[in-house]
Amino acid sequence: MRTVAVHSDIDANALHVTSCDVSVCIGGASPAASYLNIPAILAAAAATGSTMLHPGYGFLSENADFAEAVEAAGLIWVGPTPEAMRTLGGKLSAREHARRVNIPVLSGARVGDETGDPLVFPLLVKASAGGGGRGMRRVDRLEDLDDAIASAKAEALAAFGDATVYTERLLVAPRHVEVQILGDGQGNVVVIGERECSIQRRHQKLIEEAPFDGLGDARLPLHDAARTVAASVRYRSAGTVEFLWDGHTAWFLEVNARLQVEHPVTELVYGVDLVRAQLQLALGAPLTQVVPHAPEPRGHAIECRILAEDPAQGYLPSPGTLGLVRWPQAPGVRVDTGVRAGDVVSTHYDALLAKVIVHAPDRECARMRMIRALDDTVVMGVATTVERLGDVLRSEAFATGAYSTETLSAPDAMPGAIPERPLGLAVVLAAAALATLQPAKSEAGRTGASGGETALPSPWQTVPRWT
Repeated sequence: MRTVAVHSDIDANALHVTSCDVSVCIGGASPAASYLNIPAILAAAAATGSTMLHPGYGFLSENADFAEAVEAAGLIWVGPTPEAMRTLGGKLSAREHARRVNIPVLSGARVGDETGDPLVFPLLVKASAGGGGRGMRRVDRLEDLDDAIASAKAEALAAFGDATVYTERLLVAPRHVEVQILGDGQGNVVVIGERECSIQRRHQKLIEEAPFDGLGDARLPLHDAARTVAASVRYRSAGTVEFLWDGHTAWFLEVNARLQVEHPVTELVYGVDLVRAQLQLALGAPLTQVVPHAPEPRGHAIECRILAEDPAQGYLPSPGTLGLVRWPQAPGVRVDTGVRAGDVVSTHYDALLAKVIVHAPDRECARMRMIRALDDTVVMGVATTVERLGDVLRSEAFATGAYSTETLSAPDAMPGAIPERPLGLAVVLAAAALATLQPAKSEAGRTGASGGETALPSPWQTVPRWT
């Protein structure tokens, strides 16, 4: 397939633009003037003779009106049907639908709806549209509610073009678990495992992994709940059904009626190319041809989001021009990125620079491999989350799985590096030290008994053992 990239003025030289066969500028720097500009996107498709449109996983990807406009223009929409998106794409309507099919849902209501559930504090004010933690505010007291609602509405309108917000009871210290599904639009749905993504800041994920080893006997009921939600709307394409798990109950959270940022961990563990599957399903292929059966997990995968943010400053955005950029290259390591050296990180768009993903035989091997991959990652010119992610991966809490969605926001979040860790460049330096010290050691070994000299210890003793 030949590909067409649409871009804003300031993205004219972006990596996704130069990677495609054809590119079309669709407007100015702001999202409203470019990536949210439906007429401009459709005009670009018409001008280039495009036949399909893949919505990606941002901006208009869950906009049912956009999906309808794409189909009305004669294009194939590579995503769920507009009807399914209206039911599940909005968080409010998805909650109502989950209740209808008897899936546990936390109490909440649309702001202004007097017939909804009573307010229970603490609670979250949440945007019905979009994701990524935008339009979300925690409220602990009734007197703070109005300000939180106004702030959430403003952010939701700017980010998604929809100011609808609702309240939801805040579940304290849960795990965030999501189930990957594929549907054919005929009521047939296959589950492609689950992901765990509780390491978050401001309700936005930083680390995701598959599978979730801590689910145990809850895995099959969780998968069944996700399948029920999707099959009941005759879901088509890839989607994610998200839950909050308190150790006993999986509470329905929302449906992302699109591809997820963290889809690579599922691809590596379950051996399914989700984008290829989306294209096949959009072209009418039967689900049994795309994925003959629910695949079994093979090993473990972890993804770290490399963001242009400063963890020392409360994860404030860190715009600027990228200097040296070096991504890790090693067996079992995959990097999905949209930037390179010399690119400008703008304040207009999401701060995500890249996703570093590793795959290994088990979770501990994957954890150690990711630590090494982060050690080998270099991004200069802006502050990033690389070092903070490495600290989290090295922590006892992450190694043992003793964390929740709230852990990273604690004052002493993820303290205590465990001793077994790869040292990246230090391993190379130790090897160089061995080459330098070996002759001295040999000489000392020959003369130590008669000359009183002490043999130097092997430098390899200073390097922790790692797998």
